[in-house]
Amino acid sequence: MTAKMPDPLVLEGAAVRLEPLTAGHVPDLFLAGGGDEEVWRWQHPTPHGVEELATMAERLIDDPGHVPFAVILRETGRAVGWTSYIDTPGFDSSVEIGWTWYGRAVWRTAVNTTCKILLIDHAFDHLGVNRVQLKTDILNTRSQAAIRRIGGVPEGVLRRHRRRPDGTWRDTAYFGILDEEWPAHRARLLER
Repeated sequence: MTAKMPDPLVLEGAAVRLEPLTAGHVPDLFLAGGGDEEVWRWQHPTPHGVEELATMAERLIDDPGHVPFAVILRETGRAVGWTSYIDTPGFDSSVEIGWTWYGRAVWRTAVNTTCKILLIDHAFDHLGVNRVQLKTDILNTRSQAAIRRIGGVPEGVLRRHRRRPDGTWRDTAYFGILDEEWPAHRARLLER
C-alpha cells in the first residue's frame, strides 16, 4: 500500500474497543475461541492450547505487514477475537482488513459490524486510503455474506491462492469498498 500503515492505536465503539494485540490477551482469546474447529475452519490449524494460540499471536504481532488488534467486548472487558490491518503490496492507496476471527458467543451480534465501521472509518479518514480490501475463502459463505452486508463489492476470485489447513487448495474471493461508497454503507449500518 502506498498509504502509511498505522502505528498501533486504540479505536472505540459502542460494542467493542480495538486495542493493539499483545500476549496478555491470549488467555481471554483462548477462552473465546481456542480449540473451536468451526472458529478456525477457514484460517489456520485450530489452536488446541494457550501456547499454540500465543505462538500464532506472536507471529502476527511481529509481522511488519500487519497491525493486529484485540477485539475487546466493552460489556465484559474481555478479548473475544482479533482483527488486523494488512499491507497490500501492488495496490496503491489501499489497505486490507483481515486475519479476523471472533469467538462463537459473539457471532451474529454487533461485534463484527462495529469492528468494521471503526477500521474502515479510520482507514478512509486518517490513513488516506481510497480502497479497503477484504478477502475470504470462496467456500466461506458466512464470511462472504458478512462482507457484502458491510458494503463489500465482489472484485474477483484468485484461484488456488493458498493451501487450507486440511491441505486442499483455497480459492480466495476478493471484495473492495471505495472511499466514495463508504458513507452510504456506513449510514445504512448505523441505522440498523
